[in-house]
Amino acid sequence: MKPSPYQITAFTHAARERSFSRAAGALGVTQSSITQHVAKLEALMGVQLFVRRREGLELTRAGRDLFELSDRLRTMEEIVAERVASYGSMGAGELRIIANCPRPAMPVIARFVALYPEVQIEFGLHRWDEAMRRMREREADIGVITEPDRLPALHCREIEVTRYLAVMRHDHRLAGRRRLSLRELAAERLVLPEDGSFTQRVVQATAREAGVRLSRVLKTWTFPVVKEAILHGAGIGIALENSLFPSRHLVEIPIDEMAGAYRNYLVTPADKRELRAVRSFFDVAAETDISAGADPEYAL
Repeated sequence: MKPSPYQITAFTHAARERSFSRAAGALGVTQSSITQHVAKLEALMGVQLFVRRREGLELTRAGRDLFELSDRLRTMEEIVAERVASYGSMGAGELRIIANCPRPAMPVIARFVALYPEVQIEFGLHRWDEAMRRMREREADIGVITEPDRLPALHCREIEVTRYLAVMRHDHRLAGRRRLSLRELAAERLVLPEDGSFTQRVVQATAREAGVRLSRVLKTWTFPVVKEAILHGAGIGIALENSLFPSRHLVEIPIDEMAGAYRNYLVTPADKRELRAVRSFFDVAAETDISAGADPEYAL
């Protein structure tokens, strides 16, 4: 017996939303309808597709395998619907966007929502390894990721070349230096994102290569917390240029051993690149000055 289109649609939306109730809302049906379709599909396949947890649905291995195919099918249906519909203006829709640092994602999102106010945006900030996992498992439509894994299933477009800098309060005793070495920074308290972040990996690898031991590290959760820690005088941060919102209270200084260039990319599942909202977001990113500074009146 073949699964019905309703069962596949119910499963796909439940997997996308990680919730039966949100899937029902997205499809305009009752929650019981979604759960019944999923239950029938599980019975037909003879496997469990979801683990029901308090915080939401978690895909089983069989569920992940099916979702990889069903989400591609749903994406193609959406592309066909868009081709049939008028291209006169962007209608209501939604985009799930993730990033491993708030900039350059936020300047692009701000411009996009100004141009397309009817499109709903769901944005999440994740460490690098988690962001890549979510893109591989199709849990997001677009990622803004530093040096992503170049996988055949992902379409990547470079949007920015950047470098690592030491970030500190303007009144720090080293703030007047033109350059700093990693060995000098090792004598200070360093503020870094948690394990699994791209920055943590690069800094630790560079330190090992230079024979420098980083023994005074304050690990934090996400870049906004890194910035807060630096502003409160907890230490010196190491961050990619333009990864934090500009502030008149902070200075950025090049690091001798970390002068290499790194690239930020827009990433999307390859089959989603033709979705209108995704294409429009990529176009907006190409037209946005990501490195533009903040208005001093609003800078922290």
